[in-house]
Amino acid sequence: MGFTTLDYAIVGVYLAGVALFGVFRGGKQTTAKEYFLGKEKISWWVVCFSIVAAETSTLTFISIPGLAYLTNLNFLQLTFGYLLGRIAISTLFIPAYYKGELSTAYAFLEHRFGSKTRRFASIVFLFTRLAADGVRLFATAIPLQLIMDVSYPVAISILAVVAFFYTFTGGVRGVIWVDAVQMFIYLGGAVTAAVILVASADGGLAGATQLALAAGKFDLLNLEFDANFFQTPYTLLGGVLGGAFLSMASHGTDQLIVQRVLTTKSPEASRKALIGSGVIIVIQFALFLFVGLLLYGHYNGASLAELGVDRSDKIFPLFLIEGLPPGLSGLIIAGLMAAALSTLAGSMSSMASSSMLDLYRPLARNRVTEKRELFLSRLLTAVAALALVGAAIFFMTTSQTVVELALSIASFTYGGLLGTFLLGVLFKRPRQEDALAAFVGGILIMVTVIALKLVAWTWFTVVGVAATLLIGGLLSKLSQESSST
Repeated sequence: MGFTTLDYAIVGVYLAGVALFGVFRGGKQTTAKEYFLGKEKISWWVVCFSIVAAETSTLTFISIPGLAYLTNLNFLQLTFGYLLGRIAISTLFIPAYYKGELSTAYAFLEHRFGSKTRRFASIVFLFTRLAADGVRLFATAIPLQLIMDVSYPVAISILAVVAFFYTFTGGVRGVIWVDAVQMFIYLGGAVTAAVILVASADGGLAGATQLALAAGKFDLLNLEFDANFFQTPYTLLGGVLGGAFLSMASHGTDQLIVQRVLTTKSPEASRKALIGSGVIIVIQFALFLFVGLLLYGHYNGASLAELGVDRSDKIFPLFLIEGLPPGLSGLIIAGLMAAALSTLAGSMSSMASSSMLDLYRPLARNRVTEKRELFLSRLLTAVAALALVGAAIFFMTTSQTVVELALSIASFTYGGLLGTFLLGVLFKRPRQEDALAAFVGGILIMVTVIALKLVAWTWFTVVGVAATLLIGGLLSKLSQESSST
């Protein structure tokens, strides 16, 4: 049916409304600490919804249905690991984070090892977040480009400006409250799309799923174990183990999520927020995968070429634009943008906070006034926004499914980062030199593993953690032996 004037109006009102709501809920900040951690502690359930929205982005909204359209439900195995990983974080990392007044995830590394480890971890985070969220921003521009018939750079810039506006003025408190609201907006959009797909099918739910069922797309568990086991991304063990380690890295060592966790009232509240988000994520991924199977039935299993698209990420946006009545297209596209803006705003805030609190402030040594710090924090937010736009434009030429590309990028450095944190939490002997060498060694090993394509992307974090812990353990043992002789 196409996008109508009503749809355009709904999207426009939504974008303006969400920006103003973020400014209103953020309030006024007078220091960099208030800007990055909030003036008052935030309830765990708000943080829980915010975590889900921050990690969801547009990748879940458009790429996961496209992935299910091409394959099956095997991806859901990862979400079981995501939940287990959050339980592990709540046990291992949360108590450590609440010992002392931590401003970022990497302040823990300074307390445990030293300032060099903190700075290195922060720099690794910044590059990883820039690349991964650059992909996510590009993914969101796909439907916007289709709707508005503008170039990708223009679509990317529109989204970045909206997210930047309320992040710049409202700080992390504004970001978290907007995220909490937007989770319900995009989930409502997904549910609405699913209901319409079922209602439009002959035979209702049974008719909508008949073709996908016959094609084996409802297969959930992959119990295969053969010579290509480690090259297969969605086996049960690879999915659960890889998902657990990936979640431990993303939610225990990534400032994007840890920044939100540190705004809660207590360790108990942090645990509730983290584990609660894990439960919601399982349900959410199941919903979006199911939408993909409904789309498979709706389009009678047509190939990408037959649909007139060049990538699976465009299948769901195509339906949203052409297959919905006026008004509903606008509402669901607004939900898609809600998923995108939540991650984008959080990325800007976390990149700026890590740059200020981990890199700039230790070098300034309290020689800068609080007013000046706040000004620089907002300036760094603007720099982060521009960098994300540049990264998104860079990734426009990729042919890989964007959800797998973004998670692969994150896994590239997550192993070394998580391994270094575990080295500090689980072992007492490793020193700063051991930790830094292990961190670098873990990343270099991952460069080799990825370049030679030795394992599937779901194993990246597992391999990186194992390598980092092994190198760190051996170095600390050698250091102890040399000092005792």
